[in-house]
Amino acid sequence: MITAVDTSVLIDVFSNDPDFGAGSAERLRECLRTGTLVACDIVWSETRAIFPDEVSFTSAMTTLGVRFSSLNEKSTGRAGSAWQAYRKAGGKRTRLVADFIIGAHALHQSDRLLTRDRGYYRSYFAGLELV
Repeated sequence: MITAVDTSVLIDVFSNDPDFGAGSAERLRECLRTGTLVACDIVWSETRAIFPDEVSFTSAMTTLGVRFSSLNEKSTGRAGSAWQAYRKAGGKRTRLVADFIIGAHALHQSDRLLTRDRGYYRSYFAGLELV
């Protein structure tokens, strides 16, 4: 079982978030017991931004067991069409395309997505299992 991880979950754990850190860490452990954890380009970049340097970031991701999973053409195309549908439906958040990329990567290159955000993933990625 391949579980794609959303940025919010990783930041919860690495920053020891008082509200979500423990729960996110437990969900990560559960997902690791059943398979592999991966992070796409967007999640990798967003998570790297909270570390002081590349060495500490790489060490933390390795220790946690998260592997890099680059986006493929099918995922990026699906993200664009989902974002287009969102905008046509009246969606106003212009920077949300990154979240659509994360959802499409999980849908096409993983078995499920570990995330705290349940809103638009359910609406725009039918069939994507959310943890």
